[in-house]
Amino acid sequence: MSETTPLTGKLLIAMPAMGDPRFARSVVFLCAHSEEGAMGLILNKPTDDITLADLFEQLSIEAGPQARRMKVHFGGPVETGRGFVLHGPDYASDRSTLHVDANFGMTATLDILEELARGKGPQKALMALGYAGWGPGQLEAELAENAWLTTEATPELVFAADDGGKWQAALGTLGIDALMLSGSGGRA
Repeated sequence: MSETTPLTGKLLIAMPAMGDPRFARSVVFLCAHSEEGAMGLILNKPTDDITLADLFEQLSIEAGPQARRMKVHFGGPVETGRGFVLHGPDYASDRSTLHVDANFGMTATLDILEELARGKGPQKALMALGYAGWGPGQLEAELAENAWLTTEATPELVFAADDGGKWQAALGTLGIDALMLSGSGGRA
């Protein structure tokens, strides 16, 4: 495998010609990227049928009057029954938090949901069910095929309430207007 710059903590922005409808117009935060593959969470596809309160109930977590209310997102097609909370650096689980970088952490254990049910936990958070995963070299191949653009992840963009505007906002960080993108890729 050729030497690549790890993209951990960066955003992937789906190009208009993305063939997989699950990733169409998606923005993915990469929680981990190495020679072994990559793992990320789709940030801009909220679920229509599952709420955080539903998850508390399914997991027998008692939600108090201060329980956090937030959307539940489709994080990706892998392990869709498993929850992941992407959050700011102000929270770390006693059990396991992946410290992505100085701005982000990701926790996938029940203790963060218990904290959210009590109105505690990280100040900024995004709840996702499932994740996007790539095997060794797979993401690099997709990048070479112009399936994705990459950009820096900022808390303002990642935790923005407007899921529908995240794709265009992510493109905007690169100075790209979505209307100027072609639906087909090419190479010079």
